[in-house]
Amino acid sequence: MHIAIAGNIGSGKTTLTKLLSQHYNWTPKYESVDYNPYLADYYNDMERWSFNIQIYFLNTRFKDIVDISKTNEVIVQDRSIYEDARIFAPNLHSMGLMSTRDFENYQSLFSLMVSLVNPPDLLIYLRSSISNLVTQIQKRGREYESSIRIDYLKGLNDRYEEWINSYTDGKLLILDVDNLKFEERPEDFSTILDKIDAELHGLF
Repeated sequence: MHIAIAGNIGSGKTTLTKLLSQHYNWTPKYESVDYNPYLADYYNDMERWSFNIQIYFLNTRFKDIVDISKTNEVIVQDRSIYEDARIFAPNLHSMGLMSTRDFENYQSLFSLMVSLVNPPDLLIYLRSSISNLVTQIQKRGREYESSIRIDYLKGLNDRYEEWINSYTDGKLLILDVDNLKFEERPEDFSTILDKIDAELHGLF
């Protein structure tokens, strides 16, 4: 079974992936951040490195999904393959940070890849306000994230909402993480577990 956690930068995807994997004894698949060879360069010069980083993410997430399809384990994944094509690449293109030629090339490759794999059994979307995202980004103190612009985060949030409102690929659970401080409050994490159990009922 494949559970994917989606959400903007700083929404808590990695933290929730870790907590769920520990609670349910699921196998986590984390996003490649610390070992991403393009990330620091990308945040310093988005226009130059936008296509490179999106191809890197697409490649690694496609590999993850192929690996997931070969196992009988329950996998909880930090960020889905769809977010790159539905959120990040279109946002970069609209901001003039990715050329139309690169964007069309990227979308063509994405369409081919997703035609070969199944969507997650459950998508968990972490909905967050911009102020909450900024607070969480500052709290974790990653140097390469210090230059992230507010308008960039807002553009991503708008696209997340548009994508989620039209999502029909499978089961969807939306969690408002402004009100659910699951890392700090055990009662909030218990609320999330109850919601997940309800969504997964009958799938096991």
